Amino acid sequence: MRTLEMIFAFSALLVGSVSALGQTPQLGQVLQDREIPFFARYIMPDGAGLPAGSGSATAGRRVWESRCASCHGATGSEGPIMPPVGPTATYAKSAGKYWPYATTLFDYIRRAMPFPSPKSLSDEDVYSVTAFILYRNGLIKENESIDANSLPRLAMPGRDNLTDLWAKQGEKPY
Repeated sequence: MRTLEMIFAFSALLVGSVSALGQTPQLGQVLQDREIPFFARYIMPDGAGLPAGSGSATAGRRVWESRCASCHGATGSEGPIMPPVGPTATYAKSAGKYWPYATTLFDYIRRAMPFPSPKSLSDEDVYSVTAFILYRNGLIKENESIDANSLPRLAMPGRDNLTDLWAKQGEKPY
C-alpha cells in the first residue's frame, strides 16, 4: 500500500473510531490521546506507540492455554488456524520466522486476537503471548521479559524478507 493510501486508511479508521465513541472531531481538531481508542493507535516497527507493561513466555503460556490454544494448538505449531510457531509442514510463514518486526506481532495480537473476542487482552497479556510465541520460535529465553524497550530491538529472522519490496517501491518500511 502506498504511503498516501495508508494515510487515508488510517484517517478513516481514526474518524470512525472516535465517532463510535460518540465524539465527532472537527476538521483540523487535534485529538487528545484519551480521545483515540487504543486499537486505533498503530505500533510502529521502531516501537513507537508500544504501551507500558511487560511479559514473559512463562506468563504467556497461561494466557495461551486459556485464550489461544483452541485455534493454534497447545504449542503454537499445530492447530487449524495459521500456527505462529514453525515453520510447519502445512504452514511455512509463521510469525516467528516470517514476520519482519516483533512489534508488528504485538500490534497484530493486540488488535485481532483472540477469536472471537479481539481487543480483549490486557497489554500485559499481549506482551506475554508475544513472548510465548517468540520463545516457541527460539528467539528469546522462556524467562526473558519483553517490554517497550526490548521488543523493538529484537532482530527477527524475517526482517529482510520485505526489504527489497520496499526498496523497489522507493518507500521506507516506516
